[in-house]
Amino acid sequence: MSLKEQLETLKHETLAKISASEALAELNQIRVETLGKKGPITEVLRGMKDLSAEERPVVGSFANEIRDHLAEQLEAKKVELEAAELNAKLASETIDVTLPGKESARGAAHILTQTMSEMEDIFLGMGYQVVEGFEVEQDEYNFERMNLPKDHPARDMQDTFYITEELLLRTHTSPVQARTMEVHDFSKGPLRMISPGKVFRRDSDDATHSHQFHQIEGLVIDKNITMGDLKGTLEVVMKKMFGEDREIRLRPSYFPFTEPSVEVDVSCFKCGGEGCNVCKETGWIEILGAGMVHPNVLKMSGIDSDVYSGFAFGMGPDRIAMLRYGVNDIRYFYQNDQRFLNQFSVKEN
Repeated sequence: MSLKEQLETLKHETLAKISASEALAELNQIRVETLGKKGPITEVLRGMKDLSAEERPVVGSFANEIRDHLAEQLEAKKVELEAAELNAKLASETIDVTLPGKESARGAAHILTQTMSEMEDIFLGMGYQVVEGFEVEQDEYNFERMNLPKDHPARDMQDTFYITEELLLRTHTSPVQARTMEVHDFSKGPLRMISPGKVFRRDSDDATHSHQFHQIEGLVIDKNITMGDLKGTLEVVMKKMFGEDREIRLRPSYFPFTEPSVEVDVSCFKCGGEGCNVCKETGWIEILGAGMVHPNVLKMSGIDSDVYSGFAFGMGPDRIAMLRYGVNDIRYFYQNDQRFLNQFSVKEN
C-alpha cells in the first residue's frame, strides 16, 4: 500500500473514531494518538525518504491536508461535546420553581413573653393602660417616692445594684407608677395602669431566685377606691390566668408603699384546695403582694390623699409561669435550651 493510500485509510478510520466519540477525554485521546509526535501520520511522513523527488511534495502536501482536516474535525467535535456536557449539567441543576419549598424553622415568643402578653391583654380588657419605664432609675423614684426612707433595709447594698449614690438598676417597676402619678391629669379621669418589665436584685441564683426577673405592677387611683375593688380585680385576673374555679384570699402583710398591705394567695390549681406537694398541703399558693396606696405615696406625687385613694399590686410573671406549667427551676427560663422552650411554642395559623 502506498503512502498516499495509507494516509487515506488513516483519514477515514480517524474520522469514524471522531464521530463515534462521546466524551472529551476520549476525543483528546484520539487527538494524541493520531496527531501526536508518535502518531501514524508522523510515521507515514517518515517514509517519505524513500520516495522520488517528484513524489515527495505531492505526498507531503496531501499529508498536511489530511492532518489539517482531522484537526478541524477534532475541534468541531470538541465544541459539540462541550456544548452537550454543558446542557446536561444545566439540565441536572435546573430548579423547578413550582415545587413547594422546604419549611423553614420558625421562632416563637418566649414563654415569659407569652405569659406577660396574656396578662397585659387581661388588663387592657379591663380598661388599664400599659406603661413602660427606665431600667436605670433614680433613687428618688425607686425608693423615696415609694415611701422608702434612706435607712430602710430594702436600700441595703445586698439588695440593690447601685451605679452611683443616686442611680441604680430598678428593683421593681414601681418607679413607673411614681412617674405616671406625677403627670396624670385626674380631671380627665382615673388612673388605671400596669407597668411590666425587667427588675434587678442582688440575689442568689437558685431554683426560685434570680438577679434579674420580671414584674407586672398595677395601680388604680380614683375617688372612693376600696379594698373591695382590689379584691374584685385580683379575682378576675387570677381566674383568667389559673381557671374559673380558682379562689383568692388576702392575708395581712406589710409593704412601705401600701397601707393596709396584703399577701394574696390563690387556691391550688392542682389539688383544688385539698392539699398537695405544689401547695405544701395548705391548699393555697402565695401569688402576689398588694394593698391600698399609702397616703404618703400619693402626697409625694402631688395627689390629695383626702380626695383620692387607690390600690396597687405587684406580681411576677416568672413565678406565675412556673406555677402554671409546673416548672421547678426559674433558671430554665434563661438558659435558652430549645428542648425546654419549644414545649411552650405557639404556632401562628
